[in-house]
Amino acid sequence: MADSTDLSLRRFWRPRFWPLWLSLLCLRLIALLGFRAQIRLGRRFGRLLGRIQRRQNKIARRNLEVCFPRLDEAARKTLLLRHFESIGLSFVEMAIGWYSPLAKLRRLVDVRGLENLEAALAKGKGALLVGAHFTPLETCVAALEDVGEGFSIMYRPQRNPMMDVMIRRGRRRFAHTQIARDNVRALLKSLKRNAAVIYFPDQTYLGNQSELLPFFGEPALTNTATSKLAQISGAAVLPFHYRRRNDDSGYLVEIGAALEAFPSTDAGVDTRRLVATLERDIEIAPEQYLWVYKKFKRRPTGFADLYDS
Repeated sequence: MADSTDLSLRRFWRPRFWPLWLSLLCLRLIALLGFRAQIRLGRRFGRLLGRIQRRQNKIARRNLEVCFPRLDEAARKTLLLRHFESIGLSFVEMAIGWYSPLAKLRRLVDVRGLENLEAALAKGKGALLVGAHFTPLETCVAALEDVGEGFSIMYRPQRNPMMDVMIRRGRRRFAHTQIARDNVRALLKSLKRNAAVIYFPDQTYLGNQSELLPFFGEPALTNTATSKLAQISGAAVLPFHYRRRNDDSGYLVEIGAALEAFPSTDAGVDTRRLVATLERDIEIAPEQYLWVYKKFKRRPTGFADLYDS
């Protein structure tokens, strides 16, 4: 289990970690602000990031061109701006999710579909809550602290050791177990003890559990492991969607009913179902999906490098 490692920050006093200590202080201070002030601050920070993070700006712009060809240039430019505002908000939402009192999370986050989760867990084989990387992740998953014990989450270990500890410390308020994304054994153990595991398979996986599948019509290497995990564990697979409300009044978390006839005998077919669900979720709030990630990278020979321009 990932939680067994030391989560103390005391060992990170060396000067190279001082910028992260400053960031941590900023998060603590942001958590003290009112929600409207937090939203304004996040959007302004995001607009700044859009100007200074040229590489990420270029990647996001290219992804939007590929995935939303129906939009004209002006509409995509507006969507790109709103996306970077959403990224700025993700830092504010990190502060809210990690450090705000539970009473504030109750007011801000509306969690729906708990009956679907309860029905899945009643079968005793665990539940895979399959979602994706949307920017309000830290606030929305933190709201599950109020649901009960037993949640686990898959996570991507960070190269910077202090950042890695910061993230895991922030998430431990709701996650019983935090599992590195390559630790399949720990994932299966969590499901065996009938846990609900939050699982985000939407970013490229380059092992034998991947397949070239269309994402908004463009082929992308896609993680197909969800089907196999469900087959091995017998766990129910539930769609897990979350988003920031358009009127800035808070957040919505939706846990869907367990997918019927899942898994099938074809992991590619199963994964297409999940991708279709993800596309529908993105269409609801496209600016909140993480577009700064190279979704179409490292495709096989014969496919153009969409980011080489």
